[in-house]
Amino acid sequence: MNKIRVGVFSLLMMFSICVFSQQRPHYTQYIMNNFIINPAVAGIENYWDMKASHRIQWVGLQDAPVTTYVTIHGPFSKNPYGRETPTTFHADGENPRGSAYWDEYTKAEPHLGFGATFVNDRTGPLTTNSASAALAYHFGISATTSLSIGLSFGFNQLTLDADKLKFATPNDPAVYSDISNNLINRMKPDASAGVWLYSRDYFVGIAAQGLLGQKLSFSDTLQVTQAGKLVPHIFATAGVRMFLSEDWNFLPSIMLRSVSPLPLGVDLNAKFQYKDLFWFGGGYRYQDGFSGMVGMNISNTLNIGYSYDLTTSQLNTVSKGTHELLVGFLIGNKYGDWCPRNLW
Repeated sequence: MNKIRVGVFSLLMMFSICVFSQQRPHYTQYIMNNFIINPAVAGIENYWDMKASHRIQWVGLQDAPVTTYVTIHGPFSKNPYGRETPTTFHADGENPRGSAYWDEYTKAEPHLGFGATFVNDRTGPLTTNSASAALAYHFGISATTSLSIGLSFGFNQLTLDADKLKFATPNDPAVYSDISNNLINRMKPDASAGVWLYSRDYFVGIAAQGLLGQKLSFSDTLQVTQAGKLVPHIFATAGVRMFLSEDWNFLPSIMLRSVSPLPLGVDLNAKFQYKDLFWFGGGYRYQDGFSGMVGMNISNTLNIGYSYDLTTSQLNTVSKGTHELLVGFLIGNKYGDWCPRNLW
């Protein structure tokens, strides 16, 4: 187990020499919270959307990644469309997301959106705490199509617990500091940008995280030329809506991840939604594994989602899969349907 622990840490977090792995956390249910990937999503709905998620990756592997985040975003001003009245309650037997609803879909009115993200990610001896604020502008470009552009700024605090590292030579210069508690902290500014094109039938987005691309070392003795580097992460997403019947929608989507010098990452997802009540689906991450997902809109203010990832790489010899729980709160949602209008 010690060999596995050292090997996984070396692969994922060898910042002091060179980075050959994705430095940002993985998520499975990003299709339910695209804001965690793309700042341009901020304020896309007509209410404030708060999400809390906890992800335990590679269960059974010691010191495997554990990621927790909270996001919140919403518009600076609300529009009157779709507001629920005493005569338009969530009626049994009717689909508030049927064809009639989408026939009346219109572009977004020009407006600003704001959001905030807080992430805690722990992998072995390395802990990353991140906080950022996002601003986005939404506007219509056709009768049923809208575009948003977003920016976010924040910081990453990276803490390395050197006591959890075992070296043949004490005070190895790769990770060495003269501090007494062996907790080595580095604070780095962070910036992201994104574009989101959305309509009633499709969405396309592209985002870049870690735009500042800075050098990073956990040693007080290494020269700057020997430091590792935080590299940008590029995410491209797209999805479409297909009506299977008046009550059922089929929602396939794809994500491409580009992190130099890794090969291009590909995620394929498929989601089936019944009315605006519940959904289920699955996904495939190229050369990594499969996932199953399920979720329910409990009311117009609360929804939950759960996913399980089955690893197909060599890690499946020690991993029992990955669990991810997502809870959503729709703050100020006074409308006749229970799920997002523009994020599906």
